[in-house]
Amino acid sequence: MPGTARIRPSRHRRLLTTLLAVVAAAAASTTASAAPAPSPTAAATADVNVARNAGYESGLSGWTCSAGSGSTVTSPVHSGAAALRAAPTASDNAACSQTVAVKPNATYRLSAYVQGSYVYLGASGTGTTDVSTWTPSATGWQELSTTFTTGPGTTSVTVYTHGWYGQPAYHADDFSVLGPDGGGGTDPGPEVPAAPGGLATGAVTASSVALSWNPVPGATGYTVYRDGAKDRAASGTSATVGGLSPSTAYRFQVSATNAAGESARSAQVTATTAPSGGGTDPTVPRHAVTGYWQNFDNGATVQKISDVPGQYDIIAVAFADATTTPGAVTFRLDSAGLGGYTVEQFKADIKAKQAAGTSVIISVGGEKGTVSVNDAASAANFASSVHALMQQYGFDGVDIDLENGLDPTYMTQALRSLSQKAGGRLVLTMAPQTIDMQSTSGGYFRTALNVKDILTVVNMQYYNSGSMLGCDGKVYSQGSVDFLTALACIQLEGGLDPSQVGLGLPASTRGAGSGYVAPSVVNAALDCLTKGTGCGSFKPAKTYPGLRGAMTWSTNWDAANGNAWSSAVGPHVHGLP
Repeated sequence: MPGTARIRPSRHRRLLTTLLAVVAAAAASTTASAAPAPSPTAAATADVNVARNAGYESGLSGWTCSAGSGSTVTSPVHSGAAALRAAPTASDNAACSQTVAVKPNATYRLSAYVQGSYVYLGASGTGTTDVSTWTPSATGWQELSTTFTTGPGTTSVTVYTHGWYGQPAYHADDFSVLGPDGGGGTDPGPEVPAAPGGLATGAVTASSVALSWNPVPGATGYTVYRDGAKDRAASGTSATVGGLSPSTAYRFQVSATNAAGESARSAQVTATTAPSGGGTDPTVPRHAVTGYWQNFDNGATVQKISDVPGQYDIIAVAFADATTTPGAVTFRLDSAGLGGYTVEQFKADIKAKQAAGTSVIISVGGEKGTVSVNDAASAANFASSVHALMQQYGFDGVDIDLENGLDPTYMTQALRSLSQKAGGRLVLTMAPQTIDMQSTSGGYFRTALNVKDILTVVNMQYYNSGSMLGCDGKVYSQGSVDFLTALACIQLEGGLDPSQVGLGLPASTRGAGSGYVAPSVVNAALDCLTKGTGCGSFKPAKTYPGLRGAMTWSTNWDAANGNAWSSAVGPHVHGLP
């Protein structure tokens, strides 16, 4: 994380990343041995859900949870009035299971909606190959699914969910084991849900409109209509419709869906997009280098903004601090720690950098940052306070470097509100940890995709990480070209534009606890992703010539090392195709 050198990574983080590597390798192995997916004609119209009490509407009837770990709750739920909550301990993984009746030699699709960290879904006793799937982080409802085929003598199979030892409680809902009726009976089929109420518009930009509506009992999904035509599906009760034209009025409706069908459409709402000028700052070059500037002295070279080399296209001032007002941030220049650097000099240096074509933004978070944006009020406070700092100091935008969790719904709301206040020249960057970008269901990844139309770049931190999964399902260790390219591939194939992906590395061995690589390795990874050359054992299926560039923590550690990082990586980034 930017700011790593302030405090060494905790023992808990090292244990967690080590655990992730072990779990990821096991999950990859399990997935590889899973039964082949059925053909499109395998699921006949007579297929039923052979799971009983699949929505936990009758408590835990039909379910068994290890060590008394399970209970039912009324919130959060994916649909209906109840869901499962199961709490692991240090010695129990909170497994909740049910034995279902099946037919021999038949294929079943197993699925469930889950929330939580390290949540598993699987089937055992299949008579062929037992299967499981998992998610490392589901901050909202995420569907897990897999398939299994029963053996010639198999008439019952155990299906289950479980969490991971010592991790927080997880939730599950809307369990499904879809296939031929094995004679065990089924729950009554669902009814078509009612039409959603409370449809309202939220943040509006030149190219997008945010929508929200009330949940509908029994709904498993929703469909958003734009001007009478289907626009997109949504799993929750909000969506942002993008790809719109500036200064244009649009009509929206939403319907609720489940296995029984689609409801009538909601009442219609109308929203007009903002005038043109939204989107990322046009002064940021096609290929850019980002560097964090330290507003503190931790042993690295103390700098003024004017001391930062011209190879840096974006300077992220680290860091804004939380206030006693939820979601709000402030910034105070550490003049004493920076050798008497005055606020007036600081502001003047920012203007001079901007005149030279460099963007200067304020970074929120870091290792010690505890800014929480988790409701509408804190989202409004965040947007207002960041905009106030932009006006006070002349910052071009904001960098999101929160490591204490991130709520994608309200951070999206905050960033869209900030975009409306700041206008089309807002520079918006993010610096998630590797674990935050392993899955599109993670809060950071979801936020990045939610604000894709106003997002400048995500500079993921390829350090202080431990081993992680690449986009090919293999586990890679930090400190190699493969680690950089295989993990960047997840973002590139997960929905971000290549111009919104950057490689974040320490400027020296002292800049992070682990993960430093020589500038030549950074350049090789950039070449691999943009040109298909310089790759290690992993080579992407295609090239991404629009890749934005690279980031480093920090300009101060770079200076302490003779600016070796920016002198090597900067020209290479600017020379990319």
